[in-house]
Amino acid sequence: MRRFLDGLYNGAGALGALCVFLIFVLMIAAGVGRQMNWHVSGLNDVVAWLCAAAAFFAMAHAFRHGDFVRVTLLLDSVSPKVRRVLDVICLLIASVSVAYLTYAASSFTWESYEFAEMATGLVVIPIWIPQSTFVIGCWLLLIAMVDELVGVVRGEKPSYQRAIEERHAAGDFSSDV
Repeated sequence: MRRFLDGLYNGAGALGALCVFLIFVLMIAAGVGRQMNWHVSGLNDVVAWLCAAAAFFAMAHAFRHGDFVRVTLLLDSVSPKVRRVLDVICLLIASVSVAYLTYAASSFTWESYEFAEMATGLVVIPIWIPQSTFVIGCWLLLIAMVDELVGVVRGEKPSYQRAIEERHAAGDFSSDV
């Protein structure tokens, strides 16, 4: 199961990276297209959707690799036992919050699908299609949060803490700035 979940998070991170690459390609195409008087206005809609997709697809991967902003001033000054309790409390609060976000996003997107709502920009497609990237990203983050919560409750060191320690061991302190 661990290999499956790690593959899921890495695959989602790769999808996020692909979205960023597609944004790059479309922005270059739009810049060149404008100079050549091509009609490229609709690309802005697609780029906006890809920006959202890139952010939400990458969240679970970023969370598991310690790339979310954390204020660890308190955690670094307490004993490991207290830190574990605080980690569990924080992960529980985060899991509940992300569960609510996931529920709301899923409901909203389902309503868009039910009512056959269309995008209002220059690219007119069913709006649930770009919204679904938000929902998928929320579900992936929820899975990552619950996965992390279960691991910490079992007594494992949080993956984000391990990732930071590995970066420090390799001489990378850039995330400490």
